[in-house]
Amino acid sequence: MSAMPDSFASALPIRLTLDDGDSPSDVVDALFLGRFANGEQPYARNTSIDRVKAGATLLPPGATVLRNAGGDDRSATLAEGEGWTLLASRWSRNADVTVIATTPDLAAEVLALATDGAKDEPEPQPEDVTMGFWYVSPNRGPHRTTRRISARSWEEARPDYTAPVAGALDRLMKVTPDDVAGRLLLLHGPPGTGKTSALRTLARAWRDWCQVDCVLDPERLFNDVGYLMNIAIGEDDGTEEGRWRLLLLEDCDELIRGEAKHTAGQALSRLLNLTDGLLGQGRNVLVGVTTNEDLERLHPAVVRPGRCLARIEVGPLTREESAAWLGTDEGVGREGNSLAELYALRRGAGPASLPRQDASATAGLYL
Repeated sequence: MSAMPDSFASALPIRLTLDDGDSPSDVVDALFLGRFANGEQPYARNTSIDRVKAGATLLPPGATVLRNAGGDDRSATLAEGEGWTLLASRWSRNADVTVIATTPDLAAEVLALATDGAKDEPEPQPEDVTMGFWYVSPNRGPHRTTRRISARSWEEARPDYTAPVAGALDRLMKVTPDDVAGRLLLLHGPPGTGKTSALRTLARAWRDWCQVDCVLDPERLFNDVGYLMNIAIGEDDGTEEGRWRLLLLEDCDELIRGEAKHTAGQALSRLLNLTDGLLGQGRNVLVGVTTNEDLERLHPAVVRPGRCLARIEVGPLTREESAAWLGTDEGVGREGNSLAELYALRRGAGPASLPRQDASATAGLYL
């Protein structure tokens, strides 16, 4: 494969200007682009790896290292071989590997050799579930990473919820794709009552048919059309064809409260459009939202009949339930306790240091 004509290459000259704000990694990134920009190696292939194995070099056999820039939280390695150049960028336990080459087949082959066996796949545990995490990276745009998280079964978690909530969650845990009638799942109630814990258990209960992804920056998702489109109708991110996806948006009070249409602009409209509008058509996407707002303060469009697959108010346990959960009534509030308060009491936080739960005040940690 011959290089591009000089006139084409000269339209994009490589000029490296450095100042004291640049790092060695910036230099490595710039050097890597040279052979691609001038057409010497015009084909590029790239992959991202979560949880890189300790000791993985991310280099194919016979590679010659040209540059290596290391730091506390990021490193970059530039290497070459016959007809190809590779850049491996690492941060934490994650990595991006890009190969440029004289032919597309060579680029793909070198990339496969460099990354073969590099991903650390921990031995799956029965209580583990794979959860995705979406966020916008300043350098890479919308990005999804996955983690295996531990999650209790519903039988183990059920005592953490007051009887009416447990009954509603009983039905939700048993939902199958054939039961989906409404694309919005809404959990609302005071902080510390176990909304997030319930969602982790739900991810385990649904793992055979639904991939659960948590959006770490939901306030940006519905104000950035490109980000929203990437998640809603972009690639399926390795999930099996036909599997459903549940997008979790935590603590979205401003997005769905009554005045949201005024304060959040188009964000609320886009959320609703994803659940039952044109944007969600043909996509097996559910949206799960948690909020600390009272039901009366939520926007009527969010809670209208037919939109919600489930709408569950998660509250504290009663006094009797709290005492049964703890095995004692010592420290139990007159009106019962939130799940966060009960865990604090179990760890030994006394009544003097633990805010009381009553009808007019709610305190505790998020769970």
